Parts: sequence; structure tokens; C-alpha cells
Amino acid sequence: MNSDISEVLLAEPRGFCAGVDRAIEIVERAIAKFGAPIYVRHEIVHNTYVVNELKAKGAIFIEELSDVPPGATLVFSAHGVSKAVEQEARDRGFEIFDATCPLVTKVHVEVAKLAKEGYEFIMIGHKGHPEVEGTMGQLSSGIHLVEDVADVARVAPLQTEKLAVVTQTTLSVDDAAEIAAAVRARFPAVREPKQQDICYATQNRQDAVKIMSPQVDLVIVVGSPTSSNSNRLRELAQRLGTESYMVDSAEELKPEWFEGKTRIGLTAGASAPEVLVREVIDRVRAFGAVSVRKMDGIEETIKFPLPKGLKLDDIPPPGHIS
Repeated sequence: MNSDISEVLLAEPRGFCAGVDRAIEIVERAIAKFGAPIYVRHEIVHNTYVVNELKAKGAIFIEELSDVPPGATLVFSAHGVSKAVEQEARDRGFEIFDATCPLVTKVHVEVAKLAKEGYEFIMIGHKGHPEVEGTMGQLSSGIHLVEDVADVARVAPLQTEKLAVVTQTTLSVDDAAEIAAAVRARFPAVREPKQQDICYATQNRQDAVKIMSPQVDLVIVVGSPTSSNSNRLRELAQRLGTESYMVDSAEELKPEWFEGKTRIGLTAGASAPEVLVREVIDRVRAFGAVSVRKMDGIEETIKFPLPKGLKLDDIPPPGHIS
């Protein structure tokens, strides 16, 4: 195609976060230590490429624990699980490794602690998302989901003296702030977390898109359709007035998107590996892009420890996905 593309602007930071890195490494190390197959409840992270790579190494992804044979090794996904799923897994006698992101675990711990003090909860999040199901499943009752401002007007806690708000970690920062403001307006005494529940990686990637979007004619987000944080990046760019698309791989890029576009912005959700970003860059170069420039941005140095039993300095994970 004849292209006007002069530059690809790479968002910084983009791609894998510490929680995703840790979750993938847990599965890879479990395979290295115990041998295939290793069973994983739900997609370890919401990315098609990552899931397929781990399947090839010996991971079997399941939704129902009844599909896991007795005595097997089971990994919980980065999104976390409910108390009921955790208990069923223990009752079935599996060797369990929990890959729940520590920032999701922080929300679970807060819910458990405040519930003991008699609190009810309003959770801001997306119905059906596994992280939301896991957090709401920390309690048998007393936790109410709101997806938007309209839901806040309808929510009906049994009491309002002790009410706390918690949030899915991968939401739009701006949307969550708007909903939280509506919660505060209706329940002025509501308790909010000391630090917001939306994770640092979600915040940083959205901030980078806010800086990048006004500088480009088109934003491409690398991420899978099931990835909440990737979807939010595409929506954010669109809301800022920049045409934007989300792709699972370079093959999904359409030449017509680039017609008349001079500068292309490129980012990736927290569960999308850098190899996919490189493939997209190669494809956009084939469309005629002249140069690639990395934006200045926050350098993320957070690293989360692995669970006990997998710290295998003598068995490095084979071919870690990056």
C-alpha cells in the first residue's frame, strides 16, 4: 500500500506487568518441577498467545475443578478465586499454587478484614469478570456490584453505617473515579481504600495513552478481547478523540486503518507479551512506516515473589514467555 506513515510512537510503559510475569512464571516453574500436565483454573492471564504457549509446554486450562484428576497440580489464575473454589480445590486434595496477583490479594485481604468488623461492600467492576467473581466470592453475602453510575442509585445495602468500597484492579481510572464519586455522594460515610485498588500497571498504561493519543492519528492496542485492561486502553484513546483498534496479533491489522495516517501510536495491555508488539511493528513497517520512537515514561521495577515451593534457583523456567 502507498502509505503516509512517518513514525510509530511506542507507549511507555506497555505490556507485561509484575503480576502477569509472576503468574506465567508460576505455571512454567510448576511444569519444570512436577512435569506436564499442570492444570490451570481459568486462563492464567487474558492473552491468547500466552495461553497457547503454555498449552504447548504442558498446561491444561479448565473452568471446573471436576475436570482435574485426583492428585494433580493446580494453579489458580492471576485473577483470583472465590473462597468456595479455594475450599473445593483443597477438599479435592490438589497440590495448589496460587498465581493470584498480589494486588488482587490485597483487595481480598481488605474485604476479609473489614467484613469481620461488620462492613458491607460496594464493588466497582464488570459483572462476570473472573477477578470480580473472585473478590465477591470472598464473602457469602454483603458485597454489592455496581458497574456504572446508574447502578449506584439502585444498590441496596442492608445498612449504611459500615459500608466500604472496593474496585476491580483493571478498570478505567476515570470511569472508576466517576462511579466512586457517585458512591460518596449517596453514602457520604463510605470507607475508601487508603490506596486506590486500581493497580499501578493499569494506571501507568492509561496515563501513557493519555499522553500519546493527542500526538498520533491512530492508536493500536495489542491485547486479547477478554483482557479488561487492554479494552480500557482502546476505549480511552477513542474517548480522547483518536481512532483506535485492539488486535490480538499483527495478522488482524487492516491496511485501510492506516490510510491517510501519519503517526501511529502503539501500546499493549498488561497481559500482552512484547513479542506481539514487535510483530505489529514489523507489519506497520511493511505498510510503510519509516521510524519507531519510544516515548519517555515511567520505568516499572516492581517484582513480586513466587510462592513457596517454586523458588527453584537450580531449575530455571524453560524459555520464559516475554
